[in-house]
Amino acid sequence: MAMMNDYRKGWALRYLREARAELAAAQKTPYMASGLILEAVRKAQAAIYYSMGDPVFVEAIVHQTMEKKKPIGDPILRCLVEIERTVQQVAKEPRSSHEQTFEQVNELIQTASDIVELFTGEKA
Repeated sequence: MAMMNDYRKGWALRYLREARAELAAAQKTPYMASGLILEAVRKAQAAIYYSMGDPVFVEAIVHQTMEKKKPIGDPILRCLVEIERTVQQVAKEPRSSHEQTFEQVNELIQTASDIVELFTGEKA
């Protein structure tokens, strides 16, 4: 299912690998966990955006949708908005329960992996 060019595919896979590495590093170095967790969640989000198209364009759509504050009918757009809300939550509360945040970010990375795999056709 080759729906993207090699450039976007390469970046999506790279950001996904880096998100996993950041989360693993956060688990090993608790004193740096806050920053590493935030980087992991942002890189997972970037992987999704690259797999779906131009990241700047996708991000603009997500932000415009969030500003409208209306119910979102499209399930894909709803998922992207929820991911953005998760990123914002992690950014606002960097020192919250690391265990709970690890689980939340790990789930987000798995979701990103599934999306990237869907669009690239490669096991991420």
